[in-house]
Amino acid sequence: MNFSAVVVAAGSSTRAGPGAPKPWRSLGGRPILRWSVEALSLAGAREIIVVTGTDRMADAGEALAGLAGWSAVVGGATRAESVQRGLAALSAPEHEAVLIHDAARPFVTAAHVETLLAALGSADGAVPALPVADTLKRGTAIVAETVSRDGLWRAQTPQAFRLRTLLDAYAAWPADAEPTDDAAVVERAGGKVALVAGDPLLMKLTYPEDFAMAEQLAGGRRIVRTGFGVDAHRWGPGDAVWLCGVRIDHDQTLIGHSDADAGLHALTDAILGAIGEGDIGEHFPPTDSQWRGAASDRFLLHAASLVAAKGGTILNVDVTLICERPKIRPHRDAMRARLADLLNLPLDRVSVKATTTEGMGFTGRGEGLMAQAVATVETRA
Repeated sequence: MNFSAVVVAAGSSTRAGPGAPKPWRSLGGRPILRWSVEALSLAGAREIIVVTGTDRMADAGEALAGLAGWSAVVGGATRAESVQRGLAALSAPEHEAVLIHDAARPFVTAAHVETLLAALGSADGAVPALPVADTLKRGTAIVAETVSRDGLWRAQTPQAFRLRTLLDAYAAWPADAEPTDDAAVVERAGGKVALVAGDPLLMKLTYPEDFAMAEQLAGGRRIVRTGFGVDAHRWGPGDAVWLCGVRIDHDQTLIGHSDADAGLHALTDAILGAIGEGDIGEHFPPTDSQWRGAASDRFLLHAASLVAAKGGTILNVDVTLICERPKIRPHRDAMRARLADLLNLPLDRVSVKATTTEGMGFTGRGEGLMAQAVATVETRA
């Protein structure tokens, strides 16, 4: 089922303690907002609207850099106003499903989305909910009564509706009242809202202690992958060679369809291998004339964008150049700096080395140059 999503990230987060509002805080090395948007995107959201404050529009662009299919709008004075502005920004047809999600619930998954969408087949809305397990007391300093927990549920997000259903329900909602969630709006309009199985991992980050718990959970939801790449090109007539994004004056050049930068080609393959995305030839076929003479940094940036789209982070890269000439050491620092810049990595996470084969093989005979690369990537489990 096609669906779109509205992610609400416009609150002031007054209960969360000192620091930036919740969506902009770091969780597992990434902004909390990015967790939700990435997850909804990977679950198949056709369009995602992020609703945030006027002063956070630039922050949204930075937090979601490399992700596609989202746009941001400025929220209102209340959550309900923010949701309605997000709904108004959608281009989805009226019959399409729309999920409303709080950015402060970072651990949403595709399985949650699938369950909610399935429930819309027989209801006007669907809400993930957990049965209340604790004994409930009403009172202030003294207990006035014990409240039965039978039939009581803790509602979570995302909550799913048909777009027109939610728009009509909000149009009928009293202007002087503030709903606690979107399901309440549909309920008041007479809609039937289904309860589906909630998940403790859909916890809402509200208080300072919640963030410490979330960090522990985030660490368990990441996996480290390693990819390996190899490339080789033969020498031919020329006056310079490109290696790891750096031009080196030389009495020969490497022959290839693009600029024949073996270092970048091997590293691109290593990154693609780490995320199971094939090899450089599949993404940039040598039979395609548009890549003739192309700068190989374009290939590397493409591989890095695929990592970002999967919610991943490149942790470390290591390139080894195998040749008799040219001498690599005088250019190694420039190569490391170029790779660090292309991949937005600290310099100490980038390694470039060189070795010879002591005159043996095609590299030893000066017929060509070989590069090997290893890339370590962290992605969501």
